[in-house]
Amino acid sequence: MQSYVHGYHERESERLEDQARTLEDLLHHDTRYPAGCHVLEAGCGVGAQTVILGRNSPGARFTSVDISVDSLGAARLAAARAGLGNVDFRQADLYALPFGDGTFDHVFLCFVLEHLHRPAEALAELKRVVKPGGTVTVIEGDHGTVCFHPESAAARRNIECLVELQELAGGDALIGRRLYPLLENAGLRSVRVSPRMVYADASRPALVDGFTRKTFIAMVEGVRERAIAAAMMRDEAWERGIADLQRAADDDGTFCYTFFKGVGSR
Repeated sequence: MQSYVHGYHERESERLEDQARTLEDLLHHDTRYPAGCHVLEAGCGVGAQTVILGRNSPGARFTSVDISVDSLGAARLAAARAGLGNVDFRQADLYALPFGDGTFDHVFLCFVLEHLHRPAEALAELKRVVKPGGTVTVIEGDHGTVCFHPESAAARRNIECLVELQELAGGDALIGRRLYPLLENAGLRSVRVSPRMVYADASRPALVDGFTRKTFIAMVEGVRERAIAAAMMRDEAWERGIADLQRAADDDGTFCYTFFKGVGSR
């Protein structure tokens, strides 16, 4: 994983865990693998998604890989705490996987392609290691789908800074809208993409806290120093934008975001 724009610090690990717990039903209610199959989780990070995958498909065997040794250490600890015995971890580069052709029955990756310089090449490599008839499942967000009330130009600018910083790091924070052509161009068959919308208001306090505050706003806040150092915004403008974004989590505020889940067959 190149230039992870959100950083490798403890607060980011906590944010990823909050995100995974909050979005489990929305993103994973239809992610189940049959007993006896071997699944590659590509780009497992700190294991936030790994725990959900391993728990929901206890009869399947998972190999979870990541480029970061530190992230793999955190993922192993998360899996151990969850009591998972069906996950193995291995360091690997998604552009040059250390596995033979057709090693896995299925491949799963979540919030990974958005950070890669060459997502199409990574998908081609992932397709290579899937058996004929197996599937590749990809979940990505798209920061361009954000809408919130009360509206704020200052808060919009904060979000734009995150998108621009991710682009400078070689990624694409708007990649969700590209999932269908990416999977099609990788040569996968029967590609289907479904939008997964999160909507939070005062009648859904768990989503307001778990997603609006602890996932999305925390993610934007995490690039504050980089945005100011890059002269994208002045400090006072940044703080004003964050305060406005926090209004979406108040009792009279609303927040909406769309993820995209794509599945294609080898």
